Amino acid sequence: MSTLIAHHGTHDAAACKASRHARVQQLITADETSLIELETLVATLPICSTGRVFVEVPDASWIFDLRVPARMIVTWLDRSQRSGAPGTGRACAPGQALARAVVAWSDEMLCDDVAAGDAEERPARTATCAGGTCIHLLGGFLGTADIFDHLTDALGIDAASIATPARFGLAAAH
Repeated sequence: MSTLIAHHGTHDAAACKASRHARVQQLITADETSLIELETLVATLPICSTGRVFVEVPDASWIFDLRVPARMIVTWLDRSQRSGAPGTGRACAPGQALARAVVAWSDEMLCDDVAAGDAEERPARTATCAGGTCIHLLGGFLGTADIFDHLTDALGIDAASIATPARFGLAAAH
C-alpha cells in the first residue's frame, strides 16, 4: 500500500469555503489493481481539494461512480479502446495509457517559470501539501515507474514527495 500524505491545516466546511483558503491540488493515479486503495485515499481528501484522478482499467465494465471532491476531475482510461505505441498496431499494454495521460497532464499543469533545459539546470521542486501538489501514484509497477521517472527526471520533482507503493522502492531508487 502506498504511503498516504497527511493533509495539514484546517479543512472543515467553513474553512474550505473561505475565499483565502489554500486549496490542495492532487494528482492521483490508479489502475484496476488499486481501486480499493484509490477509494480509501479519495475518502480522506479535504473537501476543498482540486486536481485530477487518472484511472486505467482493462475495459468499460470496470468504470464506476468514484466520489471525489467537487473541484476534482476523474478521467477513466479504457485500455481496450486505446492503442499501444504509435505505429505498432499493438494493443495498449497495462500502464501505458495511464503513463501517457499523466505525463501529458503533468507537463502542462505542474510547470513552473524555469525555462526548458536539462534537469540539472532546474532547481528541485517538491510536491507537498504545503502549497504544492500532493502526488499519489497507485497501481501497477510499469505505469507508476514511468510516471515517477518523468516527474523526477524531466520535471525535477523531489522523489521523496511522491507517494508510491512501498513495494516498488521508487523513492529509494532516486
